[in-house]
Amino acid sequence: MQTTFTPQQLKDPAIQRSNEVLRTCVHCGFCTATCPTYQVLGDELDSPRGRIYLIKDMLENDRDPDAKTVKHIDRCLSCLACMTTCPSGVHYMHLVDHAREYIEERYKRPFSDRALRWILARILPYPGRFRLALLGAKIGRPFARFMPDPRLKAMLEMAPRAIPPVSRNDDPQSFAPAREKKMRVALMTGCAQKALNTDINDATIRLLTRLGCEVVVAEGAGCCGALTHHMGKTQESHATAAKNIRAWSREMKGQGLDAIVINTSGCGTTVKDYGHMFRNADLAQDAKAVSNIAMDISEVLMKLDLPESGPKELTVAYHAACSLQHGQQIKTYPKDLLKKAGFTVVEPADPHLCCGSAGTYNLMQPEISTQLKTRKIRTLEAKSPDVIAAGNIGCMMQIGSGTETPIVHTVELLDWATGGPKPPALDPDATPAGDIPILR
Repeated sequence: MQTTFTPQQLKDPAIQRSNEVLRTCVHCGFCTATCPTYQVLGDELDSPRGRIYLIKDMLENDRDPDAKTVKHIDRCLSCLACMTTCPSGVHYMHLVDHAREYIEERYKRPFSDRALRWILARILPYPGRFRLALLGAKIGRPFARFMPDPRLKAMLEMAPRAIPPVSRNDDPQSFAPAREKKMRVALMTGCAQKALNTDINDATIRLLTRLGCEVVVAEGAGCCGALTHHMGKTQESHATAAKNIRAWSREMKGQGLDAIVINTSGCGTTVKDYGHMFRNADLAQDAKAVSNIAMDISEVLMKLDLPESGPKELTVAYHAACSLQHGQQIKTYPKDLLKKAGFTVVEPADPHLCCGSAGTYNLMQPEISTQLKTRKIRTLEAKSPDVIAAGNIGCMMQIGSGTETPIVHTVELLDWATGGPKPPALDPDATPAGDIPILR
C-alpha cells in the first residue's frame, strides 16, 4: 500500500511505525474471511482491510477523527485473527493501537461513552475496587432487564453468582519448589482475575512448585495495562506497565528469573509487547528484557516434565483464546498438555473465531459481543463436552455466562491431573485445598 506521510509526520515514532505497517498491506482481503465483526455485520468498514483504509486516511491527513471512523474502530475486537490470516505479515495490532490512542487524544466522545470508559479504567485494573463493583452489580443484577442502556445491562449481568474470597497466595512472596529446583519464575497475578477467580493463580502455583519451580509474586507488580491500552489511554496503561517492568527487573537483577509466567493470555500478549510499547522510553532496555522472558503458562509447562497420565473419563472442549492463538501464536501447547494429562480433547467448529469477550468489548459493544458468544457456545456445546477449558479469564466469564457446562482454566485441569484438588467448578462442594508452602 502506498502512503503519503510527510517527512515531518514521519518524525513521530508512532506515525513511523504505522507507516511501516500500512506499507506491508497489499489489499488482498484474506483478513475479511476470518474477521468476526465482518462475518456478523457484513460491512467492509468492519473488516481489517476497511479499518486500515480509515486509519490511513485519518493519519495521513492529520485530521480529527469523525464519528464514522470512531464507530468502526471501536467495533474492532482486537482479536488479531487477521494477523494469523494475513500472508503479508501486516502487524495490525500496532496499527489499531495507534489509531485508538489518536482517537482518545483528538475525539470528544458523547458523555455516556466518556463516563463508561472512565468507570472501566478506574475499576477493572484494581482488584479491591473491582470486588466492590462486583458486589454492587450482584445486588443490582435482578434489575438488569430494566436498564435502558444495553451496556449498563451487560455490566450488571457480568457479575458472577459468587465472588471468591481474597487469596493470600496473590500477595508478594515466594513459594518453594516441592522437588529439586529447575526454574525460578515470577507469576503475574493480574488484576481482574484476582477478583473474579482466585482458583487459577492457586492452581498455577501448586502445579509449578510441584514440577520444580520456585514461584515469585513480585512486590509492586499488578495490572498489565491491557485494558487501558486498548482504550487508547496510553499514559495510564504505560504507568501500570512500568510498575511491572520495574518489579520484575528487580527480581531479574537480584536472584534472577527464568521466566515471567502469565496465565491470562490477554495480559500475555500485552506484556510480550512491552519492548515495543517502551521502545522510546527510559525503560526501553528493561522492557525488552521483560518481554523476552514473558511466557504463557503453557509455554513454561512444555519446558517442564509434566507427568504423562492414563486416560480419564472426561471430555474437554478446548476454547482457544484469541490472544493466545492469534496474539501469541500459541496453538497446540494447551491441547498437547491436556492430552498428555489423559483428557480427551475436542475442539469446536471455527475455533479461530472470537467469543466476543475481548477485554472490555462485551461491556462496550454488547450487541455484537452477544452474537459472537451465542455462536461460540453453540459450537462448543455441539461437542457434548463434560467441561470447557480456556486460557483466559475474559473468555471464561463470557462463555460461562451462557452455558451450563462447567468452564475452567486449562491449568486447573493440569493441576488436578498431577495431584492437585479437583477444580471447584467441577466439584462445588469441595473444601479449600489449603496453603501452599512459602519460601519467604
